[in-house]
Parts: sequence; structure tokens; C-alpha cells
Amino acid sequence: MLKKIFQTDNAKTTIIIRLMVGAVFLSEGIQKFLFADTLGAGRFAKIGLPNPEFLAPFTGCFEIICGILVLVGLFTRLAAVPLFLIISVAIVTTKAQLLSTNGFWSVLHDSRTDWAMLLGTFFLIIKGGGSWSADKSLWK
Repeated sequence: MLKKIFQTDNAKTTIIIRLMVGAVFLSEGIQKFLFADTLGAGRFAKIGLPNPEFLAPFTGCFEIICGILVLVGLFTRLAAVPLFLIISVAIVTTKAQLLSTNGFWSVLHDSRTDWAMLLGTFFLIIKGGGSWSADKSLWK
């Protein structure tokens, strides 16, 4: 089991996906605390998520911790799973309404970062951290 979690291939280019995914989630997690009214609990309340005063900081903490883990490439697969779930919920809760009000092309435009994060986390779950990761160093 541990072998599957840590084992990764020798791809050096995986770091590009890790940097993209890790930096975006780290930034978004920090912003949930810095701008709580617009990007944290206030936003969660506006879109109708339950208990936004708890859920927003909880989500923000996961984004920060898992974002850092992805950037370093430590427990990459494990860290990508909660991020995959977070972005999946974000797409469903924020883009479904846009589809009915603004249409298909508008949703595609407004969700381009969400889709990049969804596919990036999925990629990391499948491939792991790559050659330049703490996972690779630990597995040696």
C-alpha cells in the first residue's frame, strides 16, 4: 500500500503540474482567511453551503496544507485527493447555476481554472509526484 502511495515515475515534467496545482490551492486557501467576507465564509454563505463559518476555514486549511504538500511533492497522491474533492464541490456548487443563467460558453470561460485544477489533481493522483519530488527521494 505504501509503495503505491509513494512510488512515482521518473518524469521530470510532473513538477510543472505540481507547481500549478499546489500554488493555486495554496493561494486560494490563504485568501479564504485574508478575504473571509468575499472568498471565505461570506462566499460560502452566499452560495448556500451549510455552516460557512466552519466550512470555509476548514476548506482553507486543507487547501493550504495539501497545496504545500503538492508543491514539495510529499504524499502527492494523498494530498491531491482532498484537493480533487474540493474542486469538484466548487464546480458543482458554483458553475451549475451559471449554466442555467449564463449558458454553456460562459460557464466554460468562467470555469477554466477549475477544470485545470480538476484535471491537474486527477493527473497527480494517477502519476504521483514525479522525479523531482520528496516522494521520489523517500522511495529511494
